[in-house]
Amino acid sequence: MSLEMAEKDVLTALSQIIDPDFGTDIVSCGFVKDLHIDDAFKEVSFRLELTTPACPIKDMFEQKANEFVAAIPWVEKVNVMMSSQPAKSAFTGELPKGLRTISNIIAVSSCKGGVGKSTIAVNLAYTLADMGARVGIFDADVYGPSLPTMVSPENRLLEMNPENRTIIPAEYLGVKLVSFGFAGQGRAIMRGPMVSGVINQLLTTAEWGVLDYLVIDMPPGTGDIQLTLCQVAPLTAAVIVTTPQKLAFIDVAKGVRMFSKLKVPCVAVVENMCYFDADGKRYYPFGKGSGAQVVQQFGIPHLFDLPIQPTLSASGDSGMPEVVADPQGEVAKTFQNLGVCVVQQCAKIRQQVSTAVSYDKSIRAIRVRVPDFTEEIFLHPATVRRNDLSAQSVDEWTGEQKLQYGDVPEDIEPEDIRPMGNYAVSITWPDGFSQIAPFDQLQTMERLINVPLPPIESSR
Repeated sequence: MSLEMAEKDVLTALSQIIDPDFGTDIVSCGFVKDLHIDDAFKEVSFRLELTTPACPIKDMFEQKANEFVAAIPWVEKVNVMMSSQPAKSAFTGELPKGLRTISNIIAVSSCKGGVGKSTIAVNLAYTLADMGARVGIFDADVYGPSLPTMVSPENRLLEMNPENRTIIPAEYLGVKLVSFGFAGQGRAIMRGPMVSGVINQLLTTAEWGVLDYLVIDMPPGTGDIQLTLCQVAPLTAAVIVTTPQKLAFIDVAKGVRMFSKLKVPCVAVVENMCYFDADGKRYYPFGKGSGAQVVQQFGIPHLFDLPIQPTLSASGDSGMPEVVADPQGEVAKTFQNLGVCVVQQCAKIRQQVSTAVSYDKSIRAIRVRVPDFTEEIFLHPATVRRNDLSAQSVDEWTGEQKLQYGDVPEDIEPEDIRPMGNYAVSITWPDGFSQIAPFDQLQTMERLINVPLPPIESSR
């Protein structure tokens, strides 16, 4: 038996393992790394590199990998190592240095105060950390920071690195923390533009280091501060927090629409303070249906209910999150389900964004499979280049077309295509020009028809 045949046996066996999030096998997903077979063709070693260390089914992957490879007749020993992809932003562009090694940024938002948003954000962060992820929390409420009350770091003051003038986060139970409340200022009294500047500085100059997830506890509202956060930080996804009252739904709807306009997917709704149990009955003191209404009206895929629980409130005041104080309790189980949801949805979003637009050299076409758009379309590279709407191609004042049809060669090909946020790709052309092409614009361009499709293997 040749080494090539042996490797084929192993990869065939591993291709029986399907990733339920991506709907394809782990070999096609590129998870199998460092495959080694010894000279005697008896021992097989390889590494499974998953998208996140918090993968909720990593144990299942490891078990099935051992099982399927061990079933190959010539294999006597299997060594499986588990790892995760290096933490890095999925998006291109001029990101602030402090955000470049953060894989996923999760906004926890309610747009209404008093619904328990900070409680959800902190407990979600510590749940993700318990799942094995490297996590940070950014408390974006300058007017009323909650983080200093909800956690108890030994050092309660942010420090500045004197060499590079960056902020060193506080830390509690392995989670990195940044809040205006740790800046020795308490609550701020300042105008909106000043607050936006403070938020920007705290977020982008902090030494976050390598993180799998940064949870942002968003302040209430949909004003300058929220827009600053959405524009500065490449948000992967948002979790919406509400309560059963109709008034909460009205405010939450504004937030969902804001995220929709900014192309930030809302992946889950948490309805807080839903019910309490007493005398063998379940009571809903504030009515029902606000969370379900958000899910139904805006098509958000997941809904989680939290009860009115004295320990949840008390833990927020004591400086120890509920999921840390009672990791086996009912509340912790709900947060574990929420954590699994966030991990899976973020993985899907990153996969969709990274593969949404690509160049297929075999058919000389740009393939577009944007999220939430089932049809795959094909575009001629020259058509995409001629439709650039930047100031280099179109006069901003007169609307006159500066880039002429004949300026773009018919056989032009892109050199590189990379995602840029959840809404666009950056395309680099041979002349060095970097074109920003929003998904919405790509979908309106003239399409190629009767495109000969290559085999599936070559399009991956």
